[in-house]
Amino acid sequence: MFDRDTAVTREDSSASGSMFAAEVSGDWRAGRGPHGGYLAAMLLRALIETVDDPARAPRSLTIHYARAPEPGPVSIHTVIERGGRSLSTLSARMEQEGKLVALVLAAFSVPWSAPEISDLGLPDVAPADPERKAGTLRHSGAPPFTQHLVFQPRIGALPFTGSQLPMEIGGWLGLEVPRPIDALSLAFFSDALFPPPFIRLTERAVSPTIDLTVHFRAPLPATAAARSPHELCFARFRSGVVHEGFFEEDGVIWAPDGAVLAQSRQLALLMPLPEA
Repeated sequence: MFDRDTAVTREDSSASGSMFAAEVSGDWRAGRGPHGGYLAAMLLRALIETVDDPARAPRSLTIHYARAPEPGPVSIHTVIERGGRSLSTLSARMEQEGKLVALVLAAFSVPWSAPEISDLGLPDVAPADPERKAGTLRHSGAPPFTQHLVFQPRIGALPFTGSQLPMEIGGWLGLEVPRPIDALSLAFFSDALFPPPFIRLTERAVSPTIDLTVHFRAPLPATAAARSPHELCFARFRSGVVHEGFFEEDGVIWAPDGAVLAQSRQLALLMPLPEA
């Protein structure tokens, strides 16, 4: 379902870019519109097809969300802003009925040789449970897209419980239908959990994303080919400040063996739901 609902169809292409058609599904709704990570995966798929070079993996994806699209057709126009010998810089624009939905900048690159250094160790948590049960977040009132999400919590508290714990959440993540972890699923996972400030609240709220950046830190999709489609990844997200309605969220996603797969940062808006 994930691959079906993030599919894009190339309608036109040139040396500098391509035009794609896609269909936003209503099954991935989150609050005021489609889930931001779902749209990120769709946009990234169009960019990967534009680059069309397995040696150049996605390294950076930055999306500014202008408006929430309705379920239905959208267009994605990609541009290769510069194609160097080792690094490609691209932009993309998603529109619906002529109105801007999202603006994107991305970087694709071949591997470079450098020392391997990491201070980001996998948190000391219980391993993933063998049972991959999806939709558990729906029991706490989570939006419809979470019916496709396997989430096994390990860090933090439930949303809207007024917890005084740090604004931090984490757990094992996967998709309902098993598939190898790749750049597309990581783009989705980078925005898949409820925002960390939600654990401090006692009243329900929504949090539309203003901008999202994902840095892909593993040799994907080569990594995906070597991993089981049933494997879960571990994601941790933290926030430090909520001010004038805006908050930041920093994330890290690990493979079970401790390899860092992706890092993310987003700016989002905290919006209490109006009283009924």
